[in-house]
Amino acid sequence: MCIVYLIAFLFSLTSEQCSSKLMEDSSQSFMERMHTGKTSFIYFGNHVNPTIKLFMEQLEMSADALQDYGISVVKVNCSKDAIANYCTGEKLMTKAYLFRGSEVLRSFDIDTVFDVNAIVSHVLFSVLFNEVRYVHTPAELLRVESAAKQNSDIVVGHIPVLGLPEHRALMEAAFVYGTKYQFVQTSGTLVLKHMGVVDLSSSQARLWFLHCKGVSRRSDPCPSTPMRKPLNTINIHTFLQLMEAPLVTESVLDPSEVDVVHLHLGVPVLYLFSQPQTQHLDRATAQTLGLQLRGEVGLVLIHRDSPNVKTSLKYNAAYRLPQEDVKYFTLNSAEGVVKLFKEELLQEQKLENEEEDEEHWSDLDILDDEVSESVYRDRDLMLDLESVIELTSDTFQITVTQDDITVVLFYFKWDAVCMAFIQSYIEVADALEGMNGVKLAAVNCGEWTDICSDQNVTSFPTVLIYRPMAAAQLYRGMLGTKSLHRFILLSLGSSPYILSSSAEVMSFMEGDLYSKHMYLTPVRVLGLFSSTHDMGVTSFEEAARLLRGESILGLFAHKEAEQWVEGLSVNLPALLVSRGPGVPYEVYSLPSSSPTDLVSLIKQVELDRFPELTVENLPWYLELGKPLLLLFIGKEDSTESTKALAEIKQPLSSGQLDSFLPCWIHLGRTPVGRSILEKYLGFVPPLPVLVMSQLKTGEEVFLFPPERPLMAKNILQWIHDVENGQEQPAGLIPDGKWGPPVPFFDFLAIMDQEAPTYAVQRAPKMKTGGREDHRENKHVTPNQKQTPHPSSNPQAPRQHSEL
Repeated sequence: MCIVYLIAFLFSLTSEQCSSKLMEDSSQSFMERMHTGKTSFIYFGNHVNPTIKLFMEQLEMSADALQDYGISVVKVNCSKDAIANYCTGEKLMTKAYLFRGSEVLRSFDIDTVFDVNAIVSHVLFSVLFNEVRYVHTPAELLRVESAAKQNSDIVVGHIPVLGLPEHRALMEAAFVYGTKYQFVQTSGTLVLKHMGVVDLSSSQARLWFLHCKGVSRRSDPCPSTPMRKPLNTINIHTFLQLMEAPLVTESVLDPSEVDVVHLHLGVPVLYLFSQPQTQHLDRATAQTLGLQLRGEVGLVLIHRDSPNVKTSLKYNAAYRLPQEDVKYFTLNSAEGVVKLFKEELLQEQKLENEEEDEEHWSDLDILDDEVSESVYRDRDLMLDLESVIELTSDTFQITVTQDDITVVLFYFKWDAVCMAFIQSYIEVADALEGMNGVKLAAVNCGEWTDICSDQNVTSFPTVLIYRPMAAAQLYRGMLGTKSLHRFILLSLGSSPYILSSSAEVMSFMEGDLYSKHMYLTPVRVLGLFSSTHDMGVTSFEEAARLLRGESILGLFAHKEAEQWVEGLSVNLPALLVSRGPGVPYEVYSLPSSSPTDLVSLIKQVELDRFPELTVENLPWYLELGKPLLLLFIGKEDSTESTKALAEIKQPLSSGQLDSFLPCWIHLGRTPVGRSILEKYLGFVPPLPVLVMSQLKTGEEVFLFPPERPLMAKNILQWIHDVENGQEQPAGLIPDGKWGPPVPFFDFLAIMDQEAPTYAVQRAPKMKTGGREDHRENKHVTPNQKQTPHPSSNPQAPRQHSEL
C-alpha cells in the first residue's frame, strides 16, 4: 500500500491530468456525502472575486493531489444551494472545512491554506493528527523516543513555517510510511538545539531518522542520522530506503559486479578491500565510515581472499558515483576517504541548494553536545602540531625514556572525538612551551599500530604520562584544556612532598609551599607517621604516586608528628587536611591499608562539606548516596545569594544536616545547572532557589516554598515536613541513563574502572616490567574527628568533556 500511494504521488507530479478532480456538491449530494464516513475538504462560497479566484485555482490543484490519499476536495456554491450553518454568516467565503463523514475535524482560514502545498500539508496533518506527534520541547521528544524504543524507528521533521512545500513533503511521507515509522513534527528551536544544530537562525527545514527499534536496552539513547539533502518527497523516500539498507555490505565479488540498493537510489558507493589478517580492524573501520557517511554513501567490504576478486593488490579501496564506472584508489587514512566524498558530494549539494548548511558533514548526530560543537567548529581546521612531538616507532622509546616528563596522546585522525580533543591538547602544549622538564608528544595509532599495541592502548583518545624509571600513568581527567593543563602542572611537583620539620609542615599546609600551588587546588593532605620505619609509609608513598597530578600530598614521618594530633583523640598514623589559611585543619585516623585503599580514603577526605557542584566533581558527591539539599544561585556576590549560602551553613555547622549533602550550583560558572533545574521543576524560578532531591523514598524533587524567607529555621522546618510527607513534590527526576549513542564512539569507556556505579570501564592495562598494573577497589571508612565523610571510590569517574 505504501508503494501504491508513493507511485500515485510521483505520477501526479509528472503527468498531465485529463480532468479536474474538484467536485461540486448540491444540497442533496452534500447530505449524502455526510453519511459516507469518508474524508472531504469542502469550501463554501457564493461568488468569485479576484482573491477567491486564485484560491479556487489552488483548490482545484489540491484536489488532484489529495485524491491519491483518498480525500475528496469539494466546493459548494451557496448561491445555488444554501447549506445550513455553512452558507451563512461572516465565515462564508473565508473558511474551508475538513470533514470525516458529518464530523468537522477542523476549519481553516483560506489565508492559512493559501496554495496547493498549504492545503495538502494542513489537510494531511489534520487527518494524521493521532499518528504524527507534534512536540515543542526536547522532553516531549524524549518521551516519544522512550515509547518507540525496541518497537519502531522515528522520523523527526523540523518545519520552521507550516504550509510550505517541505511541510507537504513531510506529511505525504507520513501518510505513506506512517504504519512503519513514528513521525514527529516540530517547529521550535528547542528541539533543533537538542538535535545538535548549531545555527539556530537558519530557516531551513530538516529531517532526522532516529534508530530506536534496534536499541539493545531501553535505557540507551536512539542514535540519529540527519537527512543532508533538501527536504522534498523524492529525497525523503530515498533517505528512508537508505536507512533500511545495511550499514555495511560484505561481498566476495569485484566492485563492478556488486549490486547494492544504493546504486538503484542514485547514491555513491564506497568499496573497501579486507585482508584475512586484518579482517577485524577492517570491519571496525568500515563500521565507523558507515556511521559517518550514513544516508549519503553506501559501503561495501570486499574480502580480498575470494578467488572472484581480481582487483590489483596496489589498490585497497574504490568508489562509484551514480551513472559512472568504478574508480580505484589507495586509501591512506579513513579521514582521506571522508574528505574525498565530502568534496565530491558537496559540489553537487551546492548546485542544488547554495544555502545548505555545511554542518551535515560533521558527526553532530552521534556525539554529545560539547564534542559535537568542537568537531563542527574545527571541521576544516588544519592541525598545527608544531608544539607537539609526533612520535614514530623509531623515536618513541628514545623520547619516553629521557629525563623529562613526557605526556603522550594516542589518537586516530579519523575519529571525531580524538580530533575534538586534540585541539585542547595542542592548546596545552602551546601553554607549556618553553617550560623545563615536560614535553608533549602524540602517536597516530592509525599509522603506528605497533606502538599502540605495545602500550596496551585500546581506547581513544588516551593520554599516558611517562617518567624515568616509573610505570606509565593513565590520565583520567576530563577531555579538555583546563583539566589536562592542571594535571600536568600538578604532576611536575613531588608526590608526596617529603617534609622534615614542623616548620616545613606549616609551610606545606598554609605557608610558602602552600601558596606555590594554591591556584591549582586549595586542599593539602598530609600523612603523619612517627617514623620513616612505620609500615604504613610505603603504602602512603605508593598511594601518592597513584594520585600524582590529581592531589597535593605531603609526608611527615618524624617524632614531631605526634604534636599535630595532640588533643584530638587520634593516634598516629593519621591524615591532616588543610583547606587553606585560616580554615581549621581536619584530622583522620589512618588504618593500615593497601595503596588503593589509601587512594580511596584520600579522595574522600578531600571532599568539601558544602561543595559547589561542577561537572567534574558531581560524580564524587553522588557516590556518597545522600539526598541532595541543592541551592541554585546566580550572581555569587548578590545579597540574596550570599544570605542564602550563610543560612544553610548555620545548621550545617551544628550537625543538623549530616544526613544530607548540602551543596550549591553557580549558574554563571556551571550553565548546565539551569538545565538541571528546568529538568527538576519544568521551569526556572527566580534565584536563589533551594531544592531537595535524591531521596531514598523515590525520585521526587521538592521545592522550598518561594513565598517563605530562606532562613535556617525555615529550612529545617521544611526538611522536617518533607520527611514526614507533609510537602508535595514539585517534580520528578527523569528516568534515564547517559550512555554513548553507538558503541564505537564509547569514549566514556575509559572512565575509571574503580567507579562501577557510574560506568563499566575498559581502562587500558599498563605494562610495568612484564607485569600488569591491576587496581583493586576496596571499601575504606575514615575515622573522622571533625568533618564526617562517608566512603567513596578510589578514583573519581572520568567525565568526557570540559564544562
